[in-house]
Amino acid sequence: MSEPEVLTEVDGNVLVVTINRPDAKNAMNKAAAEGISAAMDRLDAEAGLQVAILTGAGGTFCSGMDLKGFLRGESPSLPGRGFGGLSQWTPKKPIIAAVDGYALAGGMELALSCDLIVASSASKFGIPEAKRGLAAAAGGLIKLPRQIPPRIAMELALTGDFIDAARAYELGFINRVVEGPSLPAAKELAARIAENGPLALAASKAIVRDSHEWTEADMWDKQQAYITPVFTSQDAREGAAAFAEKRKPNWQGK
Repeated sequence: MSEPEVLTEVDGNVLVVTINRPDAKNAMNKAAAEGISAAMDRLDAEAGLQVAILTGAGGTFCSGMDLKGFLRGESPSLPGRGFGGLSQWTPKKPIIAAVDGYALAGGMELALSCDLIVASSASKFGIPEAKRGLAAAAGGLIKLPRQIPPRIAMELALTGDFIDAARAYELGFINRVVEGPSLPAAKELAARIAENGPLALAASKAIVRDSHEWTEADMWDKQQAYITPVFTSQDAREGAAAFAEKRKPNWQGK
């Protein structure tokens, strides 16, 4: 019996989601997209999970769309969720991409769809679709100019050239560059995040992601709708009490 296309493992309150197609450089097919989507549903559904890490098996994050599957008429995009089950939506809880090797085309777009990125120093990023007469339609052309300087995003889109982890870090595209595999550093970052209040994490993620669409006139009212449930929660009182009592908080997510 073959292994599933996506593996999941719970490490404390962190859900590690691994694209498991190493022989195909973790190229995305329908089954892998469905596996990622199901894992993200689990992330949001289980109160004991605070953060997800998305990574790839065999030293590669994701090399893009599985062209063999494409030729069979198979789509690696899911309705309402996009490429890899993630490019057109996001769960409420944070996701960290742990990138080794190549994150190219749809693979880079998967990384773009995560909230934070930890990458090995040997990793490479790029949206080379134009080299094949295609375009980075899974978010590369939309999201990348919002995450790095637009002229650099334009250059990457038009040339299809790759950038290394050092350059990606310089541009502010990734959070950390590490020597060796990225997963241990991603787990360390996830653990730091997971120490914090779950309602505060969800609201903070939502505001950072959504606020680029808000105008000066309505941004404070928009933000208030997100933060009012946080400030009136039991967790807010617990956080204050834990600080006063010099102990770790016992979050309830309510």
